[in-house]
Amino acid sequence: MRALRSHYADETEFVRRIDEVQRSQGYRLVGVFEEDGRCTAVAGFRVIRTLAWGDCLYIDDLSTLPTARRRGYGRALMEWCLEEASRLGCDQLHLDSGVGPERQDAHRLYFNTGLRITSYHFARPIGPRQ
Repeated sequence: MRALRSHYADETEFVRRIDEVQRSQGYRLVGVFEEDGRCTAVAGFRVIRTLAWGDCLYIDDLSTLPTARRRGYGRALMEWCLEEASRLGCDQLHLDSGVGPERQDAHRLYFNTGLRITSYHFARPIGPRQ
């Protein structure tokens, strides 16, 4: 997860955020583990219920260690999430992804697993962290 969420430098704070904030919103983690027990890819997701989309599985986080990319782990996690969405009775699967040339491989994966760009996502910082 550090490869994707590098702004969480402190592991204790990251774990606290997951356990005390994200889990209360239904956030779950699923990972791909190699034979040595090392986690090489992870997906963090939750079910959200909206008027616009109905019930959907929303992928907050999808990350593969740079040294483990191109082994099909991201695709395996996407396919697992699609199956889980169906199992949970969701109408759709959603995720947001940053833009830029460094995201091209991720976007290729999303297109190759049937996702399409369906909207713009707008954001603006609030407060002193602007």
